[in-house]
Amino acid sequence: MSSPTTRLLTAQPQEISTAADLLKEGQLVAFPTETVYGLGADARQTNAVEALYAAKGRPSFNPLIAHVHSVETAQRHVIWSDIADTLAEAFWPGPLTLVLPLREDHGISPLVTAGLNTLGIRIPAHPAARALLSVLDGPVAAPSANPSGRISPTTAAHVIAGLGGRIAAIVDDGPCGVGVESTIIGLATGTPLLLRPGGLATEEIEAVLGHTLHLRDASDPLTAPGQLLSHYAPRASVRLNVTTPQDGELYLGFGAMECDLNLSASGDLREAAAQLFGHLHRLDARAQPIAVAAIPETGLGVAINDRLRRAAAPR
Repeated sequence: MSSPTTRLLTAQPQEISTAADLLKEGQLVAFPTETVYGLGADARQTNAVEALYAAKGRPSFNPLIAHVHSVETAQRHVIWSDIADTLAEAFWPGPLTLVLPLREDHGISPLVTAGLNTLGIRIPAHPAARALLSVLDGPVAAPSANPSGRISPTTAAHVIAGLGGRIAAIVDDGPCGVGVESTIIGLATGTPLLLRPGGLATEEIEAVLGHTLHLRDASDPLTAPGQLLSHYAPRASVRLNVTTPQDGELYLGFGAMECDLNLSASGDLREAAAQLFGHLHRLDARAQPIAVAAIPETGLGVAINDRLRRAAAPR
């Protein structure tokens, strides 16, 4: 279901309707969320989801997140709970994905869940994403709109560079504000489990819950996106927690320092998260090894370090 040309659409209502029509036809459409650009397929159409995996080169054992417009839409597909209600009330729309048991009449393609009996689901906050989901009135499976395992896209230009000519359209509405994927919380057992750190700091979630989150064991089977050891990777090698770069390395800094690009000269983790993938794209284009300064392991730094460790992992 590749496309010889990829249409570039705006976020104007008429072009959002065009994007929704393409999704209804089983085509693939990339669109912005507050986290990263997602590659969308109607989650109810197995042929469309199959084409999504093929376009990305994504392994089919790696489940997808369904994006919806409202809690009511989410409840059509998953078994809701009081904890889900609490978290949705506090953080939706926003960069939080909840993994919940599927309803018996869920209507979701088994390819979306990789055959699991749970579904990751969220309501994005980005206006263009919400408009698209509202017009479609259904779930959109949407991993990051990039070749599998590579640097996530935070602009339409990143999507074109990775998937141009392989998908039907891209809704271009500027750069993404959060810059790293959603935080994923597993609720299938009733005990909230952190499955992937992301654009919502775990401290904020724990404050709402009134207790600390349980952590996923790295040896556990895949139950959510972003759990592969090697992921978010540039083509160049990546070395972490570097104080002094080696000759020939490009230096990605944090805080006040001399470097090739700085995630945040002021040490602001929100700014660093928003800049992360864009800076990695720019450095990777220079085809040299990348050295990265240490990032504090707190707040959004947990998600940033998670992405960097996977980017630096053996491939």
